[in-house]
Amino acid sequence: MLSLGLIRGLIVGAIGAVIGMALTMAARVALGRPAWSADPVSFVGAISWIVFFLVGIGAFSDWWRWAQGEQAGDPHHPDPNAPQWKRYFSFDPSHKVIGIQYTVTALALMYVAGLLALIMRLELARSGLQFMSPNTYNTIMGLHGIVMIGAILLGVSGMANYLIPLMVGAPDMAFPRLNALSFWITVPGVVLIVLSFFTGGFDTGWTGYPPLGARAPLGILFFYLGVFAIGLSSILGSINFLTTTLKMRAPGMSLFRMPIFVWGMLATSIIQLVATQFIGMSFLMVVLERVLGMGFFDPAKGGDAVLFQHIFWFYSHPAVYIFILPGLGIISELLPVFVRKPLFGYKFVALSSMAIAIIGFLVWAHHMFTVGLGNVLNSTFMFTTVLVAVPTGIKFFNWLATMWEGKISFETPMLFVLGAFVIFLIGGLSGPPNGTVVTDFFLHETYWVVGHFHHTMFGGFVFPFMAAIYFWFPKVTGRMYNERLGKLHFWLMTIGFFMVTTSMFRIGLLGMRRRIADYDPALGFDTFQMIATMGGFLVGLSMLVFLVNIVRSIRAGERAPENPWRSRSLEWQISSPPPEFNYPTPPVVVGGPYDYGVPGSVYVRFGIAGASDADPARTSSDNGKS
Repeated sequence: MLSLGLIRGLIVGAIGAVIGMALTMAARVALGRPAWSADPVSFVGAISWIVFFLVGIGAFSDWWRWAQGEQAGDPHHPDPNAPQWKRYFSFDPSHKVIGIQYTVTALALMYVAGLLALIMRLELARSGLQFMSPNTYNTIMGLHGIVMIGAILLGVSGMANYLIPLMVGAPDMAFPRLNALSFWITVPGVVLIVLSFFTGGFDTGWTGYPPLGARAPLGILFFYLGVFAIGLSSILGSINFLTTTLKMRAPGMSLFRMPIFVWGMLATSIIQLVATQFIGMSFLMVVLERVLGMGFFDPAKGGDAVLFQHIFWFYSHPAVYIFILPGLGIISELLPVFVRKPLFGYKFVALSSMAIAIIGFLVWAHHMFTVGLGNVLNSTFMFTTVLVAVPTGIKFFNWLATMWEGKISFETPMLFVLGAFVIFLIGGLSGPPNGTVVTDFFLHETYWVVGHFHHTMFGGFVFPFMAAIYFWFPKVTGRMYNERLGKLHFWLMTIGFFMVTTSMFRIGLLGMRRRIADYDPALGFDTFQMIATMGGFLVGLSMLVFLVNIVRSIRAGERAPENPWRSRSLEWQISSPPPEFNYPTPPVVVGGPYDYGVPGSVYVRFGIAGASDADPARTSSDNGKS
């Protein structure tokens, strides 16, 4: 078992945590202080756990050999004698292995977050406390939020890792070892977040606001450090995505011949690289308050709790677009395939992603209208909030124009695309009341905000993520999924989701506050809360159908045709699953990626320039391979 990097990393990481805690206690004794103090000893132990885990998994082995002047391992040639499954539990630099690692981990976290949501819904189904205390409820609510956000971040990285090199014609990511490191950093981060529940929990919600964060039980410390580790992974991943996209595209693939999903990830990576350190900094400052007694956010020491909100939301609102932009890219990617028409306004759709990313940095304080920023700042952020609807609207109208008079087919990926379209549209329409100062004063911290946020996340990421899994499942596995189960998954999830959010909008308008475990039965919320609970379990059932479909299809699904969707995209012009080096023959891009229905159009040729357009084995055109 020690040959598995994960097992070795867990053992070495545990040893490192003990060493770190022991050294801290020894240092405290040498300074004349009591050996045990939970926060500083646990802080050093957690940092040691992360570092030793990465050493144990082999994250630094090649770099260490290189620093000593030895021959480092070849990241592109795995051991042919090792079982294939071991690659997924070890430090493997292949972008396809890493993409699957990220995606499977993201799905596992989604199931955990969903289970926590169902526990919350059972508590809220009736007025009165059912089976948990308010503090336990707050911890479960906070864990649901942050675990789901972590799952979405990992899901974004999973899609990007697997697809970007294939879509741009590259053999791998620009920095394969750094790519593997960015995944494995998330593992100790996730462990720390889970550990927070068993070390006292936290009652701050997923935002970790001080002064609650500075006074919460020990669990909040592991929560902060776990999020910090996942944020570092996000930054490292963005470096790889940007470099690969800008420097490793196939010959002939100009920026305006790139797939729209790659454009979405380009904008996303800019946000990740620029903004992620702000949430890390805000959480680290609270940790330093707890461990070293600093007073960044403590008014008694000259600090200001509102400062935390500014730093936190400067990342956490652009982070919404880290989730959404790849999802919107998936919608734009799949629509032309199932409509059999060119993507309307390709350049506007591409550039609107960049516009959303830029404007997204200018709207963070709309989360803070009620803290007393003053009329000037409130009005400024209200304007920028409304302004972000312009590039988003460009996408919607171009999607509508793409579908107009198209030959639409309704396979499971297309159903999830259409579901995402409707759900995200409602999320967009329910947003302006939160972004307008006058109405936000009444809606702030109500279930209206919860309903809006879930529409944004499900429409902007979860439904597109499901569409992407179904669409690229044949590419990754070489097998087809079960179409009946896929459609059952869609309808159960869609109906259940609307049962949840419609109830949330209603009780939010009636004044139901979020982040509370109980409510007055005289207010009439019981019926709507019960409907929301039933809808939540329907969504949970849909995810069980999804799991059965995926597992059965991997084991015994029909062999996938070479190009089941007749896609023009570059990744569908090679075998499924793709070869280790992606493209045995170098691709040359010679046309637009979405010219469906355009007679004689060619997107890519393989081999020497001048290959015959009529040769289906060497071209991606609107006949034959499209």
